[in-house]
Amino acid sequence: MAMTLSGIRVLDLTRLLPGPYATMMLADYGAEVIKIEETQIGDYARAMPPKIDENGALFHSLNRNKKSITLNLKEEEEKEAFLQLVETADVVVESFRPQVMKKLELDYETLKEINPGLIYCAVTGYGQTGPYADKSGHDINYLSYAGILHLMGETNEKPAVPAVQIADIGGGALPAVVGILLALLEKKETGRGQMVDVSMLDGIIAWLQTILPEYFVRQKPVQKEELPLAGRNACYEVYETKDGRWLSVGALEPKFWKTFCETIGKEALIPHINAPIAEQHHMKADVQGVISQKELSEWMEIFEDKDACVAPLWTMEEVGNDPQVEERGMIQTVKHPTAGEVKHIGFPIKLSKSHPSIRSTAPKLGEHKEELLQELRDEKNLVKDDAE
Repeated sequence: MAMTLSGIRVLDLTRLLPGPYATMMLADYGAEVIKIEETQIGDYARAMPPKIDENGALFHSLNRNKKSITLNLKEEEEKEAFLQLVETADVVVESFRPQVMKKLELDYETLKEINPGLIYCAVTGYGQTGPYADKSGHDINYLSYAGILHLMGETNEKPAVPAVQIADIGGGALPAVVGILLALLEKKETGRGQMVDVSMLDGIIAWLQTILPEYFVRQKPVQKEELPLAGRNACYEVYETKDGRWLSVGALEPKFWKTFCETIGKEALIPHINAPIAEQHHMKADVQGVISQKELSEWMEIFEDKDACVAPLWTMEEVGNDPQVEERGMIQTVKHPTAGEVKHIGFPIKLSKSHPSIRSTAPKLGEHKEELLQELRDEKNLVKDDAE
């Protein structure tokens, strides 16, 4: 059975995390993703430890189901090979700063003359326009400009740097996938491609749905200790257990808060779910006093059959062994040609008819160069023979 994106050819010029994550999702659902890498170094993630075989574990995770070809786009002959690939492609994805591809004469305006149906997706920190367009940046910088990092961590403490790359994936990779799929849908109707301009700053600002709308109305500075979903309320907080572990409580709705309070023997707190901040501090202390009397495993047993939005803070080892994670196939074991069995993160989107799969492990640097260049030569000779 053909996969969802079978027949879609993607040229992937990206490296590290946002772009490769986006093209990985396309590849998992059947697209032919050709990773175009620098001749000597390739994707920087190849060198990041720990390594599986000669490449980093991160590279293996993000670049499964892809082919690799090395091209020096500053050399005329190899640039010409890239342009021939563009003629056959549906999508080009790149993550350079805006002027880089223009200087190489490989920007969207140039490539659409060669292939009018081409969808060209640029994933950058700040987008193709605006005063920050040419700025360098990483996840921490985009979160800073979006005002999100300012709201991370405890009140009056140093902001906490997130352990995962929120802007890279949530603000960059996922909007890129959505943008590419939207453009492919429109291409089915019009036959023409378009530019997909993804800014990680734009993408992460779009995450502020529970904060910015309220600010627009109130027009007063946002204090993190006043945010209901950032530690203001006792019903939405993390509590330490007797064994030094942690229990998360997300009992936002009254029915969940009622069940939670009844379960820990604090029924007096039930009517005060939305009490003022000062009272919330006392409520948190009351709850913490109870939670600290039992170990995490004991609390999980107590709440096993209680509908109260309570969960443990798992370690990475515990995530891998969680029955829900296992049932949903979010950890996949794949056979590697030289490294034995390798574990991969699974597929976050489940479709009822067409299914993603890991069909091949990450490619070696330039592994498919001869194969793809021969394919181009064969196509060129075919066209020549037809013309004669």
